[in-house]
This record gives sequence, structure tokens and C-alpha cells, in this order.
Amino acid sequence: MSLKLLWIQCGGCGGDTWSFFNSESPNVTELFGSLDIDLLWHPSISTNSPNTLKAINEDLMSGVRELDVLCVEGSILRGPGGTGLYDEILGKPKKDLVASLANRARHILAIGTCASYGGIGANTEIEATGMQFLREEKGGFLGEEFTSGSGMPVINLPGCPCHSDVVVGTLVTIGSGAQLELDEYNTPVEWYGMMVHQGCTRNEYHEYRVEERKFGEKGCMFFHLGCHGPLVRGPCNKMLWNDRSSKTRVGVPCFGCTRPDFPQQYPFFQTRNIEGIPIELPEGISRAHYMAYKGMAAAAAPKRLKTRKTGI
Repeated sequence: MSLKLLWIQCGGCGGDTWSFFNSESPNVTELFGSLDIDLLWHPSISTNSPNTLKAINEDLMSGVRELDVLCVEGSILRGPGGTGLYDEILGKPKKDLVASLANRARHILAIGTCASYGGIGANTEIEATGMQFLREEKGGFLGEEFTSGSGMPVINLPGCPCHSDVVVGTLVTIGSGAQLELDEYNTPVEWYGMMVHQGCTRNEYHEYRVEERKFGEKGCMFFHLGCHGPLVRGPCNKMLWNDRSSKTRVGVPCFGCTRPDFPQQYPFFQTRNIEGIPIELPEGISRAHYMAYKGMAAAAAPKRLKTRKTGI
């Protein structure tokens, strides 16, 4: 039996769609074929008229059609004043359509950080929120106790954008009927159970506190250049982008785009610190112990790490 899927675009840039379309193994066509996905609607590739979309929505809400997977991209815009009129579809607030579809869906995927946690519009005049979280606070648009037809909460797939392999892997898991283990932020442990730092090619520099103050060198960017790798969960250094690279591999600090509070209200390329030690430390780390350990590590750093010039 085919898997009925509907993808709705809310308050977002569409980047998660284009990340998904860049899937390679399998690509989107192969994925839909292997899982027998019946794509009811996607705003970027569906060619039917608005009247057809209206009929599809009416069939779903009346129970004439089943909805196995509802994919929500972008935050839910509730402004102004809770009306949702900042974001309409077919002449009505899109938030109302999302609520109705959510009550019919067996599984709900919040794809991207905006859909998961509210993103850039959270706590602003547009009243953006995630599907079941508003930043770190559980509740969001649907409420803390909401569960879909499968009995699961909204499955959050954060990232700006979400990695295509995460979306593909989640759909494969749902399509196969396998269990999906979620963490405290409703993200799948399979992809968000590790730190971005794990797998980073700069780990050895980090351990010996070989720090960079400018871009273009090979050392660690955590101490001065704003890298969130040791603080943030995500698969970026496990599942490389385009099977090739990641931010830290090309010398760009991790921005922490999978965190509920992304984007943070402080500079991206600057680490907030106290006496040279970052204010934010990895989970469970004592500041006093960290300062002592990193001081000894820096003193013991091998010469090959200290002489790290790229030669470019």
C-alpha cells in the first residue's frame, strides 16, 4: 500500500526542499519509487491548480483520503495578534490548515530548524513558532501533549537546512515500519545523538588547544572563531554534504544551526569567553577542570600541530 505524503511550505526560505532534492543515494525519484510514496502535494514540484490542492485538503480533512506523512517546512506564523494572516493559503491562514492536517496525519515531520523550533522569526512580531517547540520550550504550535495518529510526537529534523540524508533516512524508517528513537527535543537519536565535533578533522587541534584567531589555518576554531562543534548535536561530520565536506572541513565554524535557539543573538564568528575560556562548554564539563586540562594540553602540544601553516 502506498505511503501518502503531503509537503507544506510555511514561514521559511525553501532551503530544506532543495537540500532534499539533492539526495543522491537514493535520489528523490528512487526513494519515492522504492517506498511507493504517493506525493499528494509539494509546492515546488506539483503542477496541479490551487483548486486541486483545495480538493486534496478537503478529502484529507474529511477522511476520504488518508495522510501517512505530513512534512512541514518553515515555521508556523501566528501573527499578527494570533490571526495567522501573515501567511495565507487559499485565502485562509496557513496555520489553520496545518492544524487540521496534523490532526489527520499518522506521522508529522518538522523539517528544518524553523519548523522544529521557530527559527529566525521566533519571539518576534510575526509570532513564529515550531510545530511542537518554541526554541527550547516544549509546546510550540500544537502543544506539549500532542501526538500524531501513530502515537508519536512531531518528529523534529533540525538544520539550516536539514541534511538530505536525514530526511531520506527518516522516511525510510517510517516506510519500513521500524521504530524511531527520539531524544528530549524529539529529534532522532540515529542522526542527532552525536556532537558535530565528533568526526571533525580538527579534533586533535582542539584537544591540544591549538587555536586559531583568523581564518585560513588548520587549527581549532572553538576558542576564538565561534565554532559550536563541541556544543551542538548533529550529523554534519558523519554524513558529509554532497558526500564530500562540511563547514569545519573547509575552515568555517559550525554555526549551531541544529540548536533550538538558532540563530543566536550574538556574533557568529566570535567566541564569547571568560579569560580566554569559552563561556559555553561541552555538556558535563567543569570550568575549573577545563581550564587546568587545556592549559596542560597546550603545553604538551606536538610541534607538528603548532607548525600548522597551510602554505597557501
